Amino acid sequence: MGLIEHQFEDNFITGTVDGLINWARKSSLWPVTFGLACCAIEMMTTGSAHYDLDRMGVIFRASPRQSDLMIVAGTLTWKMASVLRRVYDQMPEPKYVISMGSCASCGGIFDTYSVVQGVDQVVPVDVYIPGCPPRPEALMYGIVKLQEKIEKQKYIRK
Repeated sequence: MGLIEHQFEDNFITGTVDGLINWARKSSLWPVTFGLACCAIEMMTTGSAHYDLDRMGVIFRASPRQSDLMIVAGTLTWKMASVLRRVYDQMPEPKYVISMGSCASCGGIFDTYSVVQGVDQVVPVDVYIPGCPPRPEALMYGIVKLQEKIEKQKYIRK
């Protein structure tokens, strides 16, 4: 009997269902791009071969129905706010938002009636990335912080 009990001891991996789900979600983020201004250029640069977001599991999608992350890069005006909300509503759950740049996070230098003073007035934001415009390394750091946040989520209720 002792031979069977110890035969598979080194070949089992234990964990939780939450851990498996979170690992899969953080390792395959598919952002829908919502580039509105100069920050969009930095976001596109982050997806280039030099920075290679693919190795982190981040693959840009053109359809909100295939995405679980929205990266809002640039100045959001009230005219575009309804479009942003519509795209956000079309994304499947769970969905995450990164606000990239000073203009998206707090309106930047544009303290006017037509500019939204923070994307969080339209959609809930998970990670803010400061800068004008932020470097591609800052976006990569923001994605790592979002992955850490996803890793800590609980899905199974008792």
